[in-house]
Amino acid sequence: MTVPVPSYPTPLGMLKGKTVVVTAAAGTGIGFSAAKRAAEEGARLLISDFHERRLGEAADRIADEVGCARPATFVCDVTSEEAIQGLRDGALAALGKVDVLINNAGLGGEVSVVDMTDEQWSRVLDVTLTSLFRMTRAFLPSMYAQKSGVMVNNASVLGWRAQKGQAHYAAAKAGVMAFTRCAAVEAADHGVRINAVAPSLAMHPFLAKVTTEEALAELVKKEAYGRPAEVWEVANVMMFLASDLSSYMTGEIVPVSSQHA
Repeated sequence: MTVPVPSYPTPLGMLKGKTVVVTAAAGTGIGFSAAKRAAEEGARLLISDFHERRLGEAADRIADEVGCARPATFVCDVTSEEAIQGLRDGALAALGKVDVLINNAGLGGEVSVVDMTDEQWSRVLDVTLTSLFRMTRAFLPSMYAQKSGVMVNNASVLGWRAQKGQAHYAAAKAGVMAFTRCAAVEAADHGVRINAVAPSLAMHPFLAKVTTEEALAELVKKEAYGRPAEVWEVANVMMFLASDLSSYMTGEIVPVSSQHA
């Protein structure tokens, strides 16, 4: 049995008056959906990505589809400390302050441990985990200074569960979870909250490009709903964690999953 996709959510103004920065938000996937949902919920927005053309197209789409001001944009390679510092400075200049940072950048792929090269391992860890550390380090001081702020990180159920060919990605996402918990304990003293979502399977074109049809079909079978999540269903939970509705939550990893136990 397949549980139908629900209706797209009606905005509730959860982020009205907030400023939000979203990484890896160009064109498709959870990042773009999170950016669009943030705009729908009333946020002033800056989106970033490595792909300049797709980033501009994403900003245009959000403005057109939401009927809001075009989000500010900043091209950023999340593996570069210099670029991350530039993103932080650009965000503060464009928005005045940053209330919410959504760390969405990540890189996957499928390769067995015996065939995995050092470069494949290091690249996934750098994009998925080390960039999160650098981004958090860059943005926390301004949040500490204003004694408020929220970070929402994108982990994965693979941080808990095993899957063939995903050792590098699973290790990185487990690191995202551990980093989220530790950073949250430090940030709590300064009025800053840090949480993460852990999706199981959210379907989007990029995932289809890097995963075989057979593997995707097997993953769908593990979902109790008989279907993958829509990317906006994951973004919905991000919006909750970014909003004041989750004011007593920090250091938490929230599954967005219908997987069988």
